[in-house]
Amino acid sequence: MLWRDALRSDGEHQPVFSPLGEGRYALGLETIYEGYLVHYGSSRLFAPPDADTALLLGDYLYAHGLVRIASFGEVDAVADLSELISLCSQLRAEHAAGDGSLWAATAALLGTGALDEARAALRLRGEAGILDSAARTAAGDESVERALTRHAERFRM
Repeated sequence: MLWRDALRSDGEHQPVFSPLGEGRYALGLETIYEGYLVHYGSSRLFAPPDADTALLLGDYLYAHGLVRIASFGEVDAVADLSELISLCSQLRAEHAAGDGSLWAATAALLGTGALDEARAALRLRGEAGILDSAARTAAGDESVERALTRHAERFRM
């Protein structure tokens, strides 16, 4: 009842980062992203009535998305998503840029084990360029640019 009451009547689900990666991860990835939007941006589907509901709903969506990804038995993919959530929280706490490139690279390279160096550059030096390059190499410039534009729109509203 609580989540249903928070649903937006005008909500629409336009995939943002899932088109960059494997189709089997799409629903889980977008569910986690929706949790991120509920916490920090403008949700596509929900309008929680207060901060407590937003916190609970965002956490629920994070967990539900992780369960979906974990159902494939890909431990590295779950580890990548845990790193994504952790690093995004750090960036938000520090009011630092780079979350879009982090999301794009994670979606494009989910579970491949190819993100450690790029995440470290963002975490330690605030450099998102390696992540951006990795995403573009894996998924193509046009697809990444589209995802980053859609992502930026969720934070301008």
